[in-house]
Amino acid sequence: MELADVSMRDAVGRLLCELGDELGDLVIVTADVGKATRAYLFGIKFPGRYFNVGISEQHLIDFAAGIAVAGGRPIAIAFAMFLMRAWEQIRNAVGRMNLNVKIVGTHAGFSDHADGSSHQSLEDIALMRTIPNMSVVVPSDVADIYRSLPIIVKDIKGPLYYRIGRDYSPRITNDYDYEFKLGKAYVLEDGYDVAIVSSGPILYEVLNAAKELRKLGVNAAIINLMSIKPIDEVTLEIYARKCGYVVTVEEHSIYGGLGSAVAEVLVTKYPVPMKLLGTSTYGRSAKNVRDLLNYYGLTAPAVAKSVIELLTMYRR
Repeated sequence: MELADVSMRDAVGRLLCELGDELGDLVIVTADVGKATRAYLFGIKFPGRYFNVGISEQHLIDFAAGIAVAGGRPIAIAFAMFLMRAWEQIRNAVGRMNLNVKIVGTHAGFSDHADGSSHQSLEDIALMRTIPNMSVVVPSDVADIYRSLPIIVKDIKGPLYYRIGRDYSPRITNDYDYEFKLGKAYVLEDGYDVAIVSSGPILYEVLNAAKELRKLGVNAAIINLMSIKPIDEVTLEIYARKCGYVVTVEEHSIYGGLGSAVAEVLVTKYPVPMKLLGTSTYGRSAKNVRDLLNYYGLTAPAVAKSVIELLTMYRR
C-alpha cells in the first residue's frame, strides 16, 4: 500500500471504501456531515449501506446500535465535538450493551482551527474513556490509520472510539515499522533521560522536540500511545523506571486525557515526576493549526523547554 499525501479524514474515507469491498456487512452512518468527514465516498460506492440521519447525533448512535443488534458492522462517523452531545446514547445504547459499534470522531483537537472553541473537541478522550467497555484509539497520521483501522473494523469486537483530525496531518510514522495491536504502545525513539508520551498529529512536535533536546544533551524516549484505552501499562512502567521522568503531550485537555491516563497507571505502578502538556481552557479561532500550537505552548521548542524545566526542578 502506497501512502499518498492526504489528510487523515481523506485516508479514512478511502480506506472505508476498500473495507467495504471486503466486508459485505459494513455499514456507514453519518449525521449530515458525509462530505466533511469523507464518509460520502462510501455512500457513492455502496449506497445501500450508507445512511445519513441528518443533524441528530443522538439518533446517529441509536441507529448504529440497532444495526449492530441486527448483525451488521456499523461505523458512526461525525465531528468529534458534536458526537459528544450523544454521550448518553453512547453510554447506554453502545457501551452498556457492549455492542460492536465503531465511532469515528473527525475534526478533533485543534484541527478545526477556523471554527473556534465551539467546534474544537478538547474533552472527547476524557469523556469516552470513562465509559466501561469503550476502547479509545488516537492514530497519529495516515500511516497509523492504515495500520490500525482495518484491524479495528475487521478483528476487534465491541465499542471503540477512533479520534482523527481534519486536514493538518504531517507525515510522522511512515518510516517506522510496527503493527497495530489494541492496548500496545510503540517506542519510536529510545532514550534514558525522560520519556515523552504522546499520540495524534502533535507527535510531530514531540519528535522534533527530541531532536532539540539531544542538542542540549538530553536523550528522550518517545512513545506513541495510540491505544489510550486499553493502555499499555507494561511499557509505561518500563520507561518510568528507565528514565525517571515522564512528560505527556496531547492536543486535548490535560484533565482526563492521555496525560491523566498515563498518570493513573504510574501512580500505582511506579510514581515518577511528571509534566502534563495540553490545554486547560476552551479552544479559540485561528488562521491555522500552527497558530494554536504556538498559543498553547505545544510546539517543539515549547515542549523541549518544558522538559528541561522538569528535569531542572528535580535535579537540583
